[in-house]
Parts: sequence; structure tokens; C-alpha cells
Amino acid sequence: MKLVECVPNFSEGRRPEVVSAIRDAIAAVDGVLILDVSSDVSHNRSVLTFVAPVERAVEAAFAGIRTARDRIDLTVHKGEHPRMGAADVVPFIPLEGSTMEDCIALARALGERVGRELDIPVYLYERAATRPSRENLADVRRGEFEGIRDDIATTPAREPDYGPALVHATAGAIAIGARPFLVAYNVYLGDKSNIEVAKRVAKAVRGSSGGLRHVKGLGLEVDSQSQVSMNLVDTEKTPLHRAFDMVKMEAAASGVATTWSEIVGLVPERVLFEAAARYLQLDRFTPDQVLEHKLRAAMSGGVSLGGFLASVASPTPAPGGGSVAALAGALAAALAQMVAGLTVGRKKYAAVDAEMKEIALRAAAASNTLFGLIERDAASYTAVSAAYKIPNDESSAEARAKAITAALLGASEVPLETARVCTVVTELADLVAEKGNTNAVSDAGVAALLAEAGCKGAAYNVRINVAALTDKSLGEALVSEANALVASASLHCVKVVQAVERAIGAA
Repeated sequence: MKLVECVPNFSEGRRPEVVSAIRDAIAAVDGVLILDVSSDVSHNRSVLTFVAPVERAVEAAFAGIRTARDRIDLTVHKGEHPRMGAADVVPFIPLEGSTMEDCIALARALGERVGRELDIPVYLYERAATRPSRENLADVRRGEFEGIRDDIATTPAREPDYGPALVHATAGAIAIGARPFLVAYNVYLGDKSNIEVAKRVAKAVRGSSGGLRHVKGLGLEVDSQSQVSMNLVDTEKTPLHRAFDMVKMEAAASGVATTWSEIVGLVPERVLFEAAARYLQLDRFTPDQVLEHKLRAAMSGGVSLGGFLASVASPTPAPGGGSVAALAGALAAALAQMVAGLTVGRKKYAAVDAEMKEIALRAAAASNTLFGLIERDAASYTAVSAAYKIPNDESSAEARAKAITAALLGASEVPLETARVCTVVTELADLVAEKGNTNAVSDAGVAALLAEAGCKGAAYNVRINVAALTDKSLGEALVSEANALVASASLHCVKVVQAVERAIGAA
């Protein structure tokens, strides 16, 4: 299942009944899970966080926007936070199994529907932006409701991506986009007498003023306190602790101390782990050291298929083709095990009952091995990358060359093992196609095709790593074996395909 997060911001934080109506409209969509609702009276703003399957996300967001349009009147709205619409900002964030491209597609689909059905002008922002000038939300929202209302029809730069070139009389306009996970983080600088300091600090911190990249900031008075309100739009590149440190340093330069801070809405646990490791000066800390992290991984069986697909789709080199080849083989083995299981215990196949039981066990072992090779292949690439990062200077050149050779050979041996096991799986698929339950022969065919593809894909990885060796003779035996395995796997696959075609033709 592909999941996305959506964090719509609504220009209402003082009337609980309105916020509840919006929440209920979103929650009423099947498959939606509301994770958090945060309202701020001073900002007069509420932030809802929900998770939904990609096919339900647009419907859920639309339900919230429609309710906000009917319940919120911007002509009488007052609050500390900038706003342009009743439903002000609606971003989609990729989660389990989904990608940024999925979220951009959702933003466009929602924007088109909002413009067409609700007569609200829509601006696409961040990763969904149709022009560079709209990537930054602050630029899109500049002038707020009143300013956009006055010049939307006459200023070409204000032409919306969807909907009329006229703000809705009470609901204004809306920004809809796609972005990485954003952390809303506020740091307080004492009472309201420090508001000018808060504004100076916010200017120093925010990226648009030359501060921290991926940080947006405002100095606000909230509940008679001075607040530096920040959005951290990419905490991998600008972590939470760095933003706090800079606020603290800039405030101290004006003789003002930070008093406390807060996170609005949800935050990935990684962000807090990084902050803790920073301030505790933990060396080489990883989330795998967290007890609950280990328990969750063990109880869930590790990374989900959706999570793996998202990792493959991400613009990083690992996991890559080698891991996918291993996964293809693991799926093939599982299918072969299934066909054997559908044969065991049937009177018609009593003569091969013991053999099918043995095949099922061999297939299960192959599946387990291949599943482990998924992670091993990614790790072998990491080793290669680390070797290439060793300084290439006179003192370490020899050690670097040896490390690269060792890493490349290791990165060749892992996919070679994948090819070996995939070839075994093609043999098992051949056996169950020939002797197993004929009603499942097409499943045996899929198993053979997947296993052959896994074997060929793994062989590609063997060959490309050997090709990168300075002394290619070190890998000749590996390539030779890989080629022989592909030939064997293909022969088994041909036999299985013939069996499938005979069965289909006779049906």
C-alpha cells in the first residue's frame, strides 16, 4: 500500500467547533487516519496531520477544504500568522511506498478539482510548483488574502495554476504542494518586550535572508511572549539542533536568552535522535541502538515491501539493481514453495508427495537466503563507496587501491551468490511445473521468469563490478561462473515456459 501524509493548515484556531467539523470531514473518508490536530489561538490557525492511501488522499483533503470554505470567512479573520485562504496551505508528503512524484501528481489532481468545483484559485508550490517563483511558500503568499484579492486579476505573476483569476469572496486562495517532511518549530525569547530581537533573529536564521538553508522564520508576539516561529523544510540538510543553536547564538548577541521551545504537530523520531546525539556528544550513534527501534523492526519483520519500493525509487544508488534482483529471486522462491504446497496432500499427486515436501523446504531456504541478500547487496555498494572516499594522496594511495579492489570483489561476490540461488530457484520452478499441481502451473511460470530475471540482473552486477577492477583478471572466474549460471537458469526457464504453454493450450 502506498501511503502519503497530508498536513493542511486552516485559518481558524479559536472556534473548536469549526476545527472539529473540518477534522470530521477528513476523517470520514475511508482509509484516512488523523494523526494530530494542533490549534493556536494567537496565530488563529490549526494544523491537521493525516495519513491516507494515495488513492484516498485527494478526496480527504478536498473534504477538509470544502468544509473550511463553508465555515471560515477571511474578511473577518485576524491572527498573527500570514494567511491567504480559509484552507491556507495543503502539502502532500511521501511516506510508506510513495514518492515525491506521487505527491506532485496528487497536488495537481487536488488543485484542478478545487479550482473547478469550489471556485478557489490554486497556486502550486514547493516541489509541485510550475514556475521557480512559486517554489517558496512565502513568495506565493506575499500580500496575504487582501493583497492577492486586489491584484490577482491584473498582475500576470498572480495568475493561478487552477481556478478563477479571482479570489473566493470569503475563502480566498490556496497553496497546494508536495514537499519533504516539514518540522514546525518555535523558540521563545522571553516576554513581548523582546519582539524586535525575535524579528532580527528570525531574519538571521531564515534561508531567504542568508541564514540557514531550508529554514523559514518569522518573529511573532504570541501570548505576550516573543517567538521565533520556524518551518524546517528539510531536516536532513538543516537539522533541528542547528536551527536551535543559531537562534540561541543570535539572541545572545542581543543580550536575550532562549526560554523554551516547542514542536507543532508531528516530528520524525530521527530528528530527535539527532538532536539528542548532538547534545550528549554521542559518537557513532545510530537509531539501531534504540531498544524500541529494534523491537519494531523485529516484530514487523524488517522493512516493509512498500518501504523497500520507496527506497529503490529514491534518488540514491542503494538499494539498486542487485537488491531488486535478490527480491525477484525471493518472490520466485516463494511462488515455487506455494506450488509445491498446493501439490502436497493431494491424492492425484501422491507419487510426488515426498518430493514436493522437499522442494517446499528448499524453496523456503532459498527465499530466506535471497531475502538476506537484498540488504547484503546494498551494504556491499556502501563498502565500495567508502573505499573510493579514501584520500587519494601519496601516503594512502596504496591502501586506497587495495581497499577499492577488495570492495569491488566483495560487491561482485554478493550478486554472484544471488545468481547461484536464483538458478536453484529456476530448477525448483522447473520441477513443480513438471510434477506439481497443474492448476498452479502458471504460478510456476511466473516463478521461473522472476528467478531468471533475478539471475541475469545479479550477473549484470557481477560483470559491472569486475569491469571496474584495475586488474580484471582477479574477477575472471566470477564472471565466468555468473555467465554459466545465467545459461543454466535460462534453460530451466525455457522448459517451464513450454510447460505453461502446453497447459494453457490444452485448457
